[in-house]
Amino acid sequence: MTELDQWLSQVSEDIIEPERPIVDPHHHLWHQPNWTYELDQLWSDTDSGHNITHTVYLECGSSYLSEGPEHLRCVGETSYVAAIAEASKQDSARATIAAIVARADLDGPHLDEVLDAHEKAGKGLFRGIRHAGARDPHPEDLAIAGRAPDGLYQKEAFIKGVQRLGERGLSYDTWHYHHQNQSFCELAKAAPETPMILDHFGTPLGVGIYADQREAIFEQWQQDIADIAQCPNVVAKLGGLAMPDNGFGWNQRATPPTSDEFVDAQARYYHHTISCFGADRCMFESNFPVDRLSISYHVLWNGLKKIASSYSASEQESMFRGTAKRIYRL
Repeated sequence: MTELDQWLSQVSEDIIEPERPIVDPHHHLWHQPNWTYELDQLWSDTDSGHNITHTVYLECGSSYLSEGPEHLRCVGETSYVAAIAEASKQDSARATIAAIVARADLDGPHLDEVLDAHEKAGKGLFRGIRHAGARDPHPEDLAIAGRAPDGLYQKEAFIKGVQRLGERGLSYDTWHYHHQNQSFCELAKAAPETPMILDHFGTPLGVGIYADQREAIFEQWQQDIADIAQCPNVVAKLGGLAMPDNGFGWNQRATPPTSDEFVDAQARYYHHTISCFGADRCMFESNFPVDRLSISYHVLWNGLKKIASSYSASEQESMFRGTAKRIYRL
Protein backbone atom coordinates (compact mmCIF):
# COMPACT_ATOMS: atom_id res chain seq x y z
CA MET A 1 0.00 0.00 0.00
CA THR A 2 1.39 3.37 -1.01
CA GLU A 3 1.49 6.41 1.23
CA LEU A 4 -1.36 7.90 -0.81
CA ASP A 5 -3.41 4.71 -0.39
CA GLN A 6 -2.89 4.86 3.37
CA TRP A 7 -3.97 8.49 3.48
CA LEU A 8 -7.11 7.86 1.42
CA SER A 9 -8.05 4.81 3.50
CA GLN A 10 -8.68 7.02 6.54
CA VAL A 11 -12.13 7.87 5.15
CA SER A 12 -14.44 4.96 4.37
CA GLU A 13 -18.14 5.28 3.62
CA ASP A 14 -21.07 2.99 2.91
CA ILE A 15 -21.80 3.00 -0.80
CA ILE A 16 -24.88 4.93 -1.93
CA GLU A 17 -26.98 3.12 -4.55
CA PRO A 18 -24.35 0.41 -5.18
CA GLU A 19 -26.35 -1.15 -8.03
CA ARG A 20 -26.58 2.00 -10.19
CA PRO A 21 -24.71 1.42 -13.49
CA ILE A 22 -22.07 4.09 -14.14
CA VAL A 23 -19.86 4.97 -17.08
CA ASP A 24 -16.77 6.85 -15.94
CA PRO A 25 -15.97 8.98 -19.00
CA HIS A 26 -12.62 10.37 -17.94
CA HIS A 27 -9.56 8.60 -16.55
CA HIS A 28 -5.89 8.15 -17.39
CA LEU A 29 -3.33 5.35 -17.31
CA TRP A 30 0.45 5.46 -17.07
CA HIS A 31 3.51 3.60 -15.91
CA GLN A 32 6.05 5.96 -14.37
CA PRO A 33 8.93 5.25 -11.98
CA ASN A 34 7.24 7.05 -9.09
CA TRP A 35 3.56 6.56 -9.97
CA THR A 36 1.93 3.67 -11.79
CA TYR A 37 -1.77 3.67 -12.61
CA GLU A 38 -2.67 0.84 -14.94
CA LEU A 39 -5.44 -1.75 -15.05
CA ASP A 40 -4.83 -3.21 -11.59
CA GLN A 41 -4.90 0.24 -10.00
CA LEU A 42 -7.92 1.31 -12.05
CA TRP A 43 -9.80 -1.82 -11.06
CA SER A 44 -8.86 -1.32 -7.42
CA ASP A 45 -10.72 1.99 -7.61
CA THR A 46 -13.64 0.90 -9.80
CA ASP A 47 -14.12 -2.21 -7.62
CA SER A 48 -14.38 -0.13 -4.44
CA GLY A 49 -18.16 -0.35 -4.26
CA HIS A 50 -19.85 1.52 -7.10
CA ASN A 51 -21.10 -0.29 -10.21
CA ILE A 52 -18.67 1.08 -12.81
CA THR A 53 -19.47 -0.85 -15.98
CA HIS A 54 -17.38 1.02 -18.57
CA THR A 55 -14.76 3.75 -18.72
CA VAL A 56 -13.35 6.16 -21.29
CA TYR A 57 -9.61 6.78 -21.48
CA LEU A 58 -8.37 10.35 -22.02
CA GLU A 59 -4.95 11.10 -23.39
CA CYS A 60 -2.24 12.19 -20.96
CA GLY A 61 0.99 11.86 -22.93
CA SER A 62 1.54 8.28 -21.80
CA SER A 63 3.72 5.69 -23.59
CA TYR A 64 4.53 7.69 -26.71
CA LEU A 65 6.70 5.99 -29.29
CA SER A 66 10.39 6.76 -28.82
CA GLU A 67 11.25 6.71 -32.52
CA GLY A 68 9.69 7.29 -35.89
CA PRO A 69 8.12 10.48 -37.27
CA GLU A 70 7.47 12.99 -34.51
CA HIS A 71 3.83 13.53 -35.45
CA LEU A 72 3.08 9.81 -35.14
CA ARG A 73 4.70 9.18 -31.76
CA CYS A 74 1.43 9.96 -29.98
CA VAL A 75 -0.04 6.82 -31.56
CA GLY A 76 2.02 4.79 -29.11
CA GLU A 77 -0.39 5.90 -26.39
CA THR A 78 -3.37 4.53 -28.29
CA SER A 79 -1.62 1.18 -28.85
CA TYR A 80 -0.70 1.02 -25.16
CA VAL A 81 -4.26 1.70 -24.00
CA ALA A 82 -5.87 -0.56 -26.61
CA ALA A 83 -3.88 -3.50 -25.23
CA ILE A 84 -4.97 -2.71 -21.67
CA ALA A 85 -8.55 -2.28 -22.86
CA GLU A 86 -8.45 -5.72 -24.44
CA ALA A 87 -7.28 -7.16 -21.11
CA SER A 88 -10.11 -5.35 -19.34
CA LYS A 89 -12.66 -7.28 -21.42
CA GLN A 90 -11.53 -10.58 -19.96
CA ASP A 91 -13.47 -10.08 -16.73
CA SER A 92 -17.09 -9.19 -17.43
CA ALA A 93 -17.74 -8.42 -13.76
CA ARG A 94 -15.31 -5.49 -13.78
CA ALA A 95 -15.06 -2.15 -15.55
CA THR A 96 -14.24 -2.34 -19.25
CA ILE A 97 -12.25 0.39 -20.99
CA ALA A 98 -14.66 1.02 -23.86
CA ALA A 99 -13.31 4.08 -25.68
CA ILE A 100 -10.11 6.04 -26.23
CA VAL A 101 -9.68 9.79 -26.71
CA ALA A 102 -6.21 10.27 -28.13
CA ARG A 103 -3.84 13.15 -28.88
CA ALA A 104 -3.02 14.80 -32.19
CA ASP A 105 -1.77 18.21 -33.22
CA LEU A 106 -4.97 19.62 -34.66
CA ASP A 107 -3.06 22.50 -36.20
CA GLY A 108 -0.43 20.25 -37.76
CA PRO A 109 0.01 19.39 -41.45
CA HIS A 110 -0.36 15.63 -40.94
CA LEU A 111 -3.70 15.50 -39.11
CA ASP A 112 -5.50 12.97 -41.29
CA GLU A 113 -2.48 10.67 -41.29
CA VAL A 114 -2.39 10.76 -37.49
CA LEU A 115 -6.15 10.18 -37.20
CA ASP A 116 -5.88 7.20 -39.55
CA ALA A 117 -3.07 5.78 -37.41
CA HIS A 118 -5.13 6.21 -34.23
CA GLU A 119 -8.06 4.44 -35.92
CA LYS A 120 -5.84 1.47 -36.73
CA ALA A 121 -4.10 1.35 -33.35
CA GLY A 122 -7.34 1.82 -31.42
CA LYS A 123 -8.88 -1.43 -32.68
CA GLY A 124 -12.38 -0.01 -32.73
CA LEU A 125 -12.05 2.11 -29.58
CA PHE A 126 -10.81 5.44 -30.99
CA ARG A 127 -13.48 8.12 -30.57
CA GLY A 128 -11.84 11.53 -30.68
CA ILE A 129 -8.98 13.86 -29.88
CA ARG A 130 -7.99 15.99 -26.94
CA HIS A 131 -5.53 18.70 -27.92
CA ALA A 132 -5.70 20.73 -24.73
CA GLY A 133 -5.63 24.50 -24.79
CA ALA A 134 -4.60 24.99 -21.16
CA ARG A 135 -2.20 27.88 -20.68
CA ASP A 136 -1.74 30.22 -17.72
CA PRO A 137 0.63 33.18 -17.39
CA HIS A 138 1.89 31.81 -14.07
CA PRO A 139 2.69 28.11 -14.68
CA GLU A 140 5.15 28.17 -11.79
CA ASP A 141 2.18 28.36 -9.39
CA LEU A 142 0.50 25.25 -10.77
CA ALA A 143 1.06 21.60 -9.87
CA ILE A 144 -0.03 20.50 -13.35
CA ALA A 145 0.57 23.38 -15.73
CA GLY A 146 -0.85 23.27 -19.25
CA ARG A 147 1.66 23.71 -22.04
CA ALA A 148 -0.48 24.96 -24.90
CA PRO A 149 0.82 27.90 -26.94
CA ASP A 150 -0.78 31.26 -26.39
CA GLY A 151 -3.93 31.81 -28.43
CA LEU A 152 -4.27 28.20 -29.60
CA TYR A 153 -8.08 28.34 -29.87
CA GLN A 154 -7.86 31.35 -32.20
CA LYS A 155 -5.39 29.83 -34.66
CA GLU A 156 -6.95 29.30 -38.08
CA ALA A 157 -5.18 25.97 -38.55
CA PHE A 158 -6.37 24.75 -35.15
CA ILE A 159 -9.99 25.74 -35.87
CA LYS A 160 -9.80 23.85 -39.17
CA GLY A 161 -8.44 20.84 -37.31
CA VAL A 162 -11.35 20.86 -34.87
CA GLN A 163 -13.73 21.18 -37.83
CA ARG A 164 -12.01 18.21 -39.49
CA LEU A 165 -12.79 16.05 -36.48
CA GLY A 166 -16.49 16.67 -37.00
CA GLU A 167 -16.19 15.85 -40.69
CA ARG A 168 -14.71 12.49 -39.75
CA GLY A 169 -17.33 11.73 -37.10
CA LEU A 170 -14.93 12.31 -34.20
CA SER A 171 -15.28 14.41 -31.05
CA TYR A 172 -13.05 17.05 -29.51
CA ASP A 173 -12.26 17.07 -25.78
CA THR A 174 -10.57 20.05 -24.25
CA TRP A 175 -8.90 21.10 -21.03
CA HIS A 176 -8.20 24.72 -20.20
CA TYR A 177 -8.44 27.23 -17.33
CA HIS A 178 -11.32 29.46 -16.26
CA HIS A 179 -9.92 32.58 -17.93
CA GLN A 180 -9.94 30.73 -21.28
CA ASN A 181 -13.64 29.84 -21.24
CA GLN A 182 -14.73 32.65 -23.53
CA SER A 183 -12.04 31.72 -26.06
CA PHE A 184 -13.33 28.17 -25.99
CA CYS A 185 -16.86 29.45 -26.52
CA GLU A 186 -15.75 31.19 -29.71
CA LEU A 187 -14.03 27.99 -30.85
CA ALA A 188 -17.23 26.02 -30.29
CA LYS A 189 -19.16 28.52 -32.43
CA ALA A 190 -16.54 28.19 -35.17
CA ALA A 191 -16.89 24.40 -35.35
CA PRO A 192 -20.62 23.81 -34.85
CA GLU A 193 -20.61 20.37 -36.53
CA THR A 194 -17.98 18.93 -34.17
CA PRO A 195 -19.17 17.39 -30.89
CA MET A 196 -17.12 19.11 -28.19
CA ILE A 197 -16.63 18.14 -24.56
CA LEU A 198 -15.73 20.72 -21.91
CA ASP A 199 -13.57 18.90 -19.36
CA HIS A 200 -13.45 19.75 -15.65
CA PHE A 201 -15.86 22.73 -15.71
CA GLY A 202 -13.21 24.82 -17.48
CA THR A 203 -10.89 24.37 -14.46
CA PRO A 204 -11.51 27.29 -12.08
CA LEU A 205 -8.08 27.82 -10.51
CA GLY A 206 -7.59 28.47 -6.80
CA VAL A 207 -3.85 28.64 -6.17
CA GLY A 208 -1.11 31.22 -6.71
CA ILE A 209 -2.51 34.58 -7.77
CA TYR A 210 -6.02 33.04 -7.81
CA ALA A 211 -5.94 31.78 -4.21
CA ASP A 212 -8.02 34.63 -2.79
CA GLN A 213 -10.24 35.19 -5.84
CA ARG A 214 -12.62 32.21 -5.63
CA GLU A 215 -15.85 34.21 -5.43
CA ALA A 216 -14.91 36.67 -8.18
CA ILE A 217 -13.81 33.78 -10.40
CA PHE A 218 -17.03 31.90 -9.63
CA GLU A 219 -19.16 34.89 -10.62
CA GLN A 220 -17.46 35.22 -14.00
CA TRP A 221 -17.37 31.44 -14.42
CA GLN A 222 -21.16 31.28 -14.05
CA GLN A 223 -21.63 33.63 -17.01
CA ASP A 224 -19.01 31.81 -19.07
CA ILE A 225 -20.69 28.45 -18.52
CA ALA A 226 -24.06 29.93 -19.48
CA ASP A 227 -22.53 31.29 -22.69
CA ILE A 228 -20.83 28.01 -23.59
CA ALA A 229 -24.07 26.13 -22.98
CA GLN A 230 -25.66 28.17 -25.77
CA CYS A 231 -23.47 26.19 -28.19
CA PRO A 232 -25.54 23.03 -28.85
CA ASN A 233 -22.50 21.04 -29.97
CA VAL A 234 -20.87 21.24 -26.49
CA VAL A 235 -21.47 18.86 -23.60
CA ALA A 236 -19.99 19.22 -20.13
CA LYS A 237 -18.03 16.82 -17.97
CA LEU A 238 -18.92 17.28 -14.31
CA GLY A 239 -15.83 16.62 -12.24
CA GLY A 240 -12.13 17.25 -12.08
CA LEU A 241 -12.41 19.94 -9.41
CA ALA A 242 -10.35 18.01 -6.85
CA MET A 243 -7.06 18.65 -8.62
CA PRO A 244 -4.55 20.47 -6.39
CA ASP A 245 -4.69 23.50 -8.71
CA ASN A 246 -8.39 24.00 -7.96
CA GLY A 247 -7.20 25.16 -4.55
CA PHE A 248 -9.53 23.33 -2.17
CA GLY A 249 -6.44 22.14 -0.30
CA TRP A 250 -7.63 18.63 0.50
CA ASN A 251 -4.36 17.12 -0.69
CA GLN A 252 -2.54 19.07 2.04
CA ARG A 253 -4.73 17.93 4.94
CA ALA A 254 -4.06 15.22 7.49
CA THR A 255 -7.21 13.43 6.32
CA PRO A 256 -9.03 13.39 2.97
CA PRO A 257 -12.53 14.85 2.64
CA THR A 258 -15.78 13.03 3.23
CA SER A 259 -18.47 13.05 0.57
CA ASP A 260 -20.40 15.63 2.59
CA GLU A 261 -17.37 17.95 2.61
CA PHE A 262 -17.01 17.44 -1.12
CA VAL A 263 -20.66 18.34 -1.70
CA ASP A 264 -20.51 21.40 0.57
CA ALA A 265 -17.47 22.76 -1.27
CA GLN A 266 -18.35 21.98 -4.89
CA ALA A 267 -22.08 21.30 -5.42
CA ARG A 268 -22.75 24.82 -6.69
CA TYR A 269 -20.50 24.23 -9.71
CA TYR A 270 -22.44 21.09 -10.57
CA HIS A 271 -25.91 22.55 -10.13
CA HIS A 272 -25.14 25.65 -12.17
CA THR A 273 -23.69 23.63 -15.05
CA ILE A 274 -26.61 21.19 -15.05
CA SER A 275 -29.01 24.13 -15.01
CA CYS A 276 -27.29 25.65 -18.05
CA PHE A 277 -26.65 22.54 -20.14
CA GLY A 278 -29.45 20.24 -19.06
CA ALA A 279 -28.80 16.74 -17.76
CA ASP A 280 -28.77 15.23 -21.25
CA ARG A 281 -25.66 17.27 -22.03
CA CYS A 282 -23.81 16.50 -18.77
CA MET A 283 -21.80 13.52 -17.57
CA PHE A 284 -20.17 12.87 -14.21
CA GLU A 285 -16.43 12.08 -14.40
CA SER A 286 -13.73 10.95 -11.98
CA ASN A 287 -10.59 12.41 -13.61
CA PHE A 288 -8.64 9.66 -11.87
CA PRO A 289 -5.94 9.25 -10.84
CA VAL A 290 -5.33 13.03 -10.83
CA ASP A 291 -8.24 13.78 -8.48
CA ARG A 292 -7.10 10.78 -6.45
CA LEU A 293 -4.51 13.12 -4.96
CA SER A 294 -7.38 14.68 -2.99
CA ILE A 295 -10.25 12.17 -2.63
CA SER A 296 -10.87 8.44 -2.91
CA TYR A 297 -12.90 6.92 -5.72
CA HIS A 298 -15.76 5.57 -3.62
CA VAL A 299 -16.10 8.81 -1.63
CA LEU A 300 -16.09 10.88 -4.83
CA TRP A 301 -18.91 8.88 -6.42
CA ASN A 302 -20.86 9.00 -3.16
CA GLY A 303 -20.59 12.78 -3.36
CA LEU A 304 -21.70 12.80 -6.99
CA LYS A 305 -24.72 10.66 -6.10
CA LYS A 306 -25.63 13.08 -3.31
CA ILE A 307 -25.43 15.98 -5.76
CA ALA A 308 -27.56 14.04 -8.25
CA SER A 309 -30.23 13.07 -5.73
CA SER A 310 -32.36 16.17 -6.36
CA TYR A 311 -32.75 15.35 -10.07
CA SER A 312 -35.26 13.03 -11.73
CA ALA A 313 -34.54 9.38 -12.47
CA SER A 314 -34.10 10.09 -16.19
CA GLU A 315 -31.79 13.02 -15.49
CA GLN A 316 -29.64 10.90 -13.22
CA GLU A 317 -29.51 8.16 -15.84
CA SER A 318 -28.20 10.70 -18.36
CA MET A 319 -25.51 12.08 -16.08
CA PHE A 320 -24.26 8.75 -14.75
CA ARG A 321 -24.08 6.95 -18.10
CA GLY A 322 -26.50 8.00 -20.84
CA THR A 323 -24.68 11.11 -22.05
CA ALA A 324 -21.31 9.36 -22.00
CA LYS A 325 -22.68 6.38 -23.94
CA ARG A 326 -24.13 8.67 -26.59
CA ILE A 327 -21.18 11.05 -26.97
CA TYR A 328 -18.51 8.34 -26.99
CA ARG A 329 -20.64 5.83 -28.91
CA LEU A 330 -20.30 3.03 -26.38
